[in-house]
Amino acid sequence: MTAAAVPSVSMFVELEREAWRALRASTPLTLTTEDLDGLRGLGEHMDLEEVADVYLPLSRLLNLQVLAAQRLWAEQQAFLGGTTQKVPFIIAIAGSVAVGKSTTARILQALLARWPDHPRVELVTTDGFLFPNRILTERGLMNRKGFPESYDRRALVRLLAELKAGRAEVTAPVYSHLVYDVVPEEAKVIRQPDILILEGLNVLQSGVVGQRIPHTFLSDFFDFSIYVDASEQDIRRWYVDRFLRLQQTAFRDERSYFRRFSDLTPEQATAMAENIWGDINGPNLAQNIAPTRSRARLILLKGPDHKVKRVRLRKL
Repeated sequence: MTAAAVPSVSMFVELEREAWRALRASTPLTLTTEDLDGLRGLGEHMDLEEVADVYLPLSRLLNLQVLAAQRLWAEQQAFLGGTTQKVPFIIAIAGSVAVGKSTTARILQALLARWPDHPRVELVTTDGFLFPNRILTERGLMNRKGFPESYDRRALVRLLAELKAGRAEVTAPVYSHLVYDVVPEEAKVIRQPDILILEGLNVLQSGVVGQRIPHTFLSDFFDFSIYVDASEQDIRRWYVDRFLRLQQTAFRDERSYFRRFSDLTPEQATAMAENIWGDINGPNLAQNIAPTRSRARLILLKGPDHKVKRVRLRKL
């Protein structure tokens, strides 16, 4: 006697692009081509069709989430007699290097700020919470930059805790990709936004391998989380392509940390990018980033052309 087949069970509703696009409903497209030019990441083929098909439905969903949170806050205000401070709705965006999560974050910031219910939208990247190069060098972590242990997670948790406590003003450190380091004495001031978007590689991770499990996770402060996904083969190719573009542009700046790579031949630059991926970015993706994918509320799955092909939304 054979056992009855057990039906597959998923925590997610899976939507092909066409079905997801229909959920835009009547949400207006408020970005122009000029706006998009300032938001698009290097090497990304983002166009207004992609914004309309993918990011407008997402902005509509997030707007509904924010409105629900605002209504709940108002009800709690009434219950407590008006004693609680309104706090920001926090959205986390995770994913690999070169997958396009920074562009996703900037586009969502622009779209969400155009909704009348939450015009103040701030964006913070976890790059600013990397330990300075001096400290990474002292700890032998320069080749582990981007791995969980290279971040000042206590400072990052403290920032989110202060925001959720209703603090009137908080500051976040600033990172320069040009000099490849945290900028001393420079900070981003955040004053009680309606929404805060936190973008970074490991924001969905529940702990650091080999370290004591923390009492508080970053995800404890998130109201919604997004994981930008693609096949490792595609991400690797996008990373190499981006490295080659940077080698011909930003790396040529005298201030660039990577200035020494600017004179490489195309073959040498490709080999260098492949080595960096194989030694650092690939292992970080496999060991620390990809395993957090299932913790996201929503997953954007990209195809080889960098366009989102499918959306997975966690069931309530």
